[in-house]
Amino acid sequence: MTTTPEQIDLWRQLPSETQRLEFKEGKNQYDTRKLHKYCVALANEGGGYLLLGIADKPPRAVVGTQAFTDTIVTAEKLFQALGFRVDIEEVAHPDGRVLVFHIPPRPRGTAYHLEGAYLMRSGEELVPMSEDQLRRIFSEGEPDWLEEHTRTGLDGGEVVELLDTQGFFELLKQPYPTDRSGVVDRLKRERLLDETANGYAIRRLGALLLAKRLVDFPDMERKAPRVVVYTGTSKLETRLDYTAPKGYAVGFQDLIGFVMSQLPQNEVVENALRQEMKLVPDIVIRELVANALIHQDLSVTGASVMIEIFSNRVEISNPGEPIVPVERFIDGYQSRNERLADLMRRMNICEEKSSGIDKVVHAAEVYQLPAPDFRAGHRRTVATLYGPRQFEDMDREDRIRACYQHCALKWVMSERMTNQSLRERFGLPESKSAIASQVIAATIEVGMIKPDERVGASRKFARYLPFWA
Repeated sequence: MTTTPEQIDLWRQLPSETQRLEFKEGKNQYDTRKLHKYCVALANEGGGYLLLGIADKPPRAVVGTQAFTDTIVTAEKLFQALGFRVDIEEVAHPDGRVLVFHIPPRPRGTAYHLEGAYLMRSGEELVPMSEDQLRRIFSEGEPDWLEEHTRTGLDGGEVVELLDTQGFFELLKQPYPTDRSGVVDRLKRERLLDETANGYAIRRLGALLLAKRLVDFPDMERKAPRVVVYTGTSKLETRLDYTAPKGYAVGFQDLIGFVMSQLPQNEVVENALRQEMKLVPDIVIRELVANALIHQDLSVTGASVMIEIFSNRVEISNPGEPIVPVERFIDGYQSRNERLADLMRRMNICEEKSSGIDKVVHAAEVYQLPAPDFRAGHRRTVATLYGPRQFEDMDREDRIRACYQHCALKWVMSERMTNQSLRERFGLPESKSAIASQVIAATIEVGMIKPDERVGASRKFARYLPFWA
């Protein structure tokens, strides 16, 4: 455990703090209570380093610290307060004394707490872990629900009768085997099927992806996606309630086609010609439905992915609170169900590289739609897509949300938001640059974006960054 000044300088050059890295200034002193909280939060997130004596804002100057002069005593007190060991390293950087706290990861299946508060970081804040996150951690030592068997004691013919094996090979773009044993062998290699002493056993993952009829698997039936269509803008009157019958992979195209067939039509005028268009484009529905299927919390019982269609919007929701904060959906990615995500990626249903939400936001900009609204509710994640709406009809919240998403999208594309780019996003002429400036100012005021300090104070050349950049 030796941290050099050169290593500290490399950390300082990173574009932002990471899951394993936290900078704090603490030039003269640092609050012990806050140190305890950060140690717990970092341990819960996989362990990492807290550097004291470095400004936490770019360019992260080394200011040095006079805090915790006796590191041995400090380490002993940390152990007494936290119940786990944190090593403290004193580094003589040319610009000042830096303390490096080496924080270990939490044990598998365990989360650390401080007086009952299970902490994690969210932006620059320390917040309690959600019920979903804790349940996921505590179940780490238990068998994976998706890998357990759902139907057992089957022969090869029954396996082919229950699973759409033809669709499976088509999605993988592989030739269908000439005999049944080849089909079964491929399912076994993919760990969707096991051979036991009593015959073949289908894993829940195999059924969830490939079932010809999910009702044939009693513990899978409630995981089927539902499509509910309402007659107006509220849930007072239901016109249609449909449950998708097939597994996620083999039934995905049919599900998307059905949703698109139920969307309201909008009449738009383009190049002096009137044409009918759906409320939202199909790429948006496709990406968000795939995202909901993959990132749902399958441990939540009695709940499924829901696609609710109103006259002016579509709400797509899945069980479970998100792993990644909703404001970081554009740039962040962490899969809740890794094997499910991997197989759906190989079947070209998703990309598993965090680009799905980017596509959704980009499509909303191209089609001049209001920004999609992502929210974390009680044990549920909801994405709301709105139909066409003129800038004048957008409220303050709509405009701020669109501004932030545009700024974040520009960042992940290695570009920067400007007044001009925001005007183009809203379809505003140059004469309305003052209105765009007002939207930018409002978004800065709520802390969602910030000016790029590297371009100086020039308003003409001003560029903006998302708050976390």
